[in-house]
Amino acid sequence: MRVEASEKMTTPIEEMIDEKVKIRTGMVRVSDGKTRPEPARLRLSMETLAVQKEAPPRETRPAMHARERMVQITRQKVGGLGLSIKGGAEHKLPILISRIYKDQAADQTGQLFVGDAVIKVNGEYITACPHDDAVNILRNAGDLVVLTVKHYRAATPFLQKQADATSDNESIAGDEHPQHHANGGWGSVAGLGDNHNHDNASVKGTPVTETSLSANHNSLGRNDDCWSRAGSATNSRPSSVASDYVGSIGRKHWVDILTVPLMMAYVTRYVFGTDKLRPNSFEVRGINGASTGVIHCDDLAIMSQWLKLITDNIVGLTNLQTKLYNRNFAAGERIEYMGWVHEGVLNNNQPWQTYKPRFLTLKGTDVMLFDTPPVNVAGLSKCPYVLKVYQTMFRVVKESENVDWRQHCFLVQASGAAGPRYLSVETRQELLRIESAWTAAILTSVIKLGKKTFTVSYEGRTAGLTLDWSSGFSLNEGAPGNPPVWAYRFSQLRGSSDDGKSKLKLHFQDSETRAIETKELECQILQSLLFCMHAFLTAKVASVDPAFLSSIQAT
Repeated sequence: MRVEASEKMTTPIEEMIDEKVKIRTGMVRVSDGKTRPEPARLRLSMETLAVQKEAPPRETRPAMHARERMVQITRQKVGGLGLSIKGGAEHKLPILISRIYKDQAADQTGQLFVGDAVIKVNGEYITACPHDDAVNILRNAGDLVVLTVKHYRAATPFLQKQADATSDNESIAGDEHPQHHANGGWGSVAGLGDNHNHDNASVKGTPVTETSLSANHNSLGRNDDCWSRAGSATNSRPSSVASDYVGSIGRKHWVDILTVPLMMAYVTRYVFGTDKLRPNSFEVRGINGASTGVIHCDDLAIMSQWLKLITDNIVGLTNLQTKLYNRNFAAGERIEYMGWVHEGVLNNNQPWQTYKPRFLTLKGTDVMLFDTPPVNVAGLSKCPYVLKVYQTMFRVVKESENVDWRQHCFLVQASGAAGPRYLSVETRQELLRIESAWTAAILTSVIKLGKKTFTVSYEGRTAGLTLDWSSGFSLNEGAPGNPPVWAYRFSQLRGSSDDGKSKLKLHFQDSETRAIETKELECQILQSLLFCMHAFLTAKVASVDPAFLSSIQAT
């Protein structure tokens, strides 16, 4: 059947709680950016975004059953562990969970299933134990029991059939294993599930022991007589979550095609490396290089919801990682910001620029640009591009100044560099976060720096112009300790001008006469002086803004 291009696949985002974790799901379409998008489901948790597809009916059993897993059970005063076991070394079988009692301890975990083989009890292997020894170990394992289990799919139909017969007859009439002598291995149980017929759970052969580990079911049986007592409980629940899957043919079951960790990940609507904005679609890229592929949404409102939810989770995780890193640093060395930006890079053979992802970090007095995020504290010391924030200018690019279709751009110009770095982010909110963090970083770095002196020429003589966080501008000549030639507070500066090379004019207002006094200087590293002067002035403005100060203290 032909599917029209206009047919909508996107569904509203659904929210549920899974083991006290908020999960959001919804249908979208996903592609590799080249082929036709296919239906898929997104599953968003706090830490990951998974792309899922519906599994065929034969794959409806949970994948977790194919591997060992650890499950913690709290023994109940009434009901004990709430499960029964079969098997043992004397039967050449593993210790198998043969039934799980409804609403009792094992059932309440939601992680134990009929057909699970118990490999360890509180870390102790029981795979070579006879049945009674396994029973004693389980019964004496304490109130908090950690089971290491592995699911054997072949056993489930066999155990389920026995349990169903017990439930129907309210007793177990000889739960026996017909072939455990035939080959001496697990293959006999596999054969029971696939090739042998059973009537009323009774087959000819040697009995296989079952023991209930529920306080309400006192069977310790090793023979058919004891099986009747074990099976007489009417409140037993022979089927578990696992056996529900056995009969779940036709139900929808979703499997993860790929999963992207959200820690230090980023969301982008642009075609990778370009300024081309994808219509109604986005991509999530993880720290490990994983990508969701291109996620297509027919509904713009739903796409906006996904973008906000995913971005909020990424920001939350990154902020958490920032706090963990900052435990290792003193106040003046802490991280103010971490996040992804995209840097425009000009190619010699092309008239346009391509974009490369960079991980921007503002830490102490440093502006750092990583190719890949630092995954630990040691990684912060291995940054390939490091600038000093008090010698670097930050400027938001006006919309009319954008060089291409990328939005939310800014410039970072380091003193002495050939030109500015042209950077962009995905949203205006992220741009505002960077701008606020930059101002905070400047304040922190200037306070830590205290003062900075530049060699200048004043009236033909060599002097030192000092920018001091506490006192302002001062010009000194001769030996250190001599009184300054002149000094002004930062608040007295009324303006400045320069020739772009070495000459600088500073215009101060006299505090008494209110007259403007101009001081002419020359400096061979004029740009460095101007950038540092701008940093000190920005820090002063920020320090007297109560709203800004409170926002800094809150972070």
